[in-house]
Amino acid sequence: MPPPPPPHQIHITPQTTTTTLPDLFLTALSILFFFSSTTTLTSFPKPHFPKLPFLSFPSSPRRFLKIPSMSVSRKMNNSHYFSTPQSLSDWLKPRLPSDSFASWGIKPGTKNIHNLWLEISQGETFLADSTPPIRTVNVVTVKVINKNQTLIESHQELSDGSVRNRCRPLSEKMKPNESLKDAIFRAINEELGSILKDGNEVSINIVNGSYKEKVEERNSMSYPGLPARYVLYSADVEVNGLPDGEFCTEETEEYPDSEERRVAEKAVSVKKHFWKWVLAVL
Repeated sequence: MPPPPPPHQIHITPQTTTTTLPDLFLTALSILFFFSSTTTLTSFPKPHFPKLPFLSFPSSPRRFLKIPSMSVSRKMNNSHYFSTPQSLSDWLKPRLPSDSFASWGIKPGTKNIHNLWLEISQGETFLADSTPPIRTVNVVTVKVINKNQTLIESHQELSDGSVRNRCRPLSEKMKPNESLKDAIFRAINEELGSILKDGNEVSINIVNGSYKEKVEERNSMSYPGLPARYVLYSADVEVNGLPDGEFCTEETEEYPDSEERRVAEKAVSVKKHFWKWVLAVL
């Protein structure tokens, strides 16, 4: 009788890994890249997050603001640099009607060459190199609403004692690279802040879907003889804490202690704003 067959055995043959020269080269590159990336990330400067703008009314203990994010794209550059109001005046004289230019700051309700120089130096106004030059201004129009009423600025009292009729919603020239939200903040703070600071609570809410944009070209009332192109960005805004009837506000200081402030002392500025509620036009 033949002997029984041996039990079935499984043989595992170990595999010998052969490292080739290309593999060693790739491994070295990977290690070098890892340490290079680690060094770069470790030495990379911390990101800077800009502070969000806010309304500051020191006497009020509580504030809450509800503002959606909106941005406005604007690209404009002045073709000339004017170091002083006099250099701007010398450039404008041959380009404007002499009688119109001479009325700046003299005719009631007009501004003078110092005002225009400040607007240009702050990046609020841009002049095209043409005859006559065209002044382009980006303007935010804040339509403050309350149920079926809209807040209107009836008139302004200027620093020279004259009165300028307005009959329009709150509006303000926009700063360079300023978003619509930031411009609304600043406009309300500058023109309504003197009366809002007396309340205990202020809320500002931009009405969704109310944003509009349009362009108007007309002669400037502030600078006779200088054509103007206004790019208007508007939105409906709800602001609580405002009086129900007619009221007056005082303009806040716009320029710090600088060369602009010294020029501003010679400019025609707004001292008081006079407001009233009117029925909204549907």
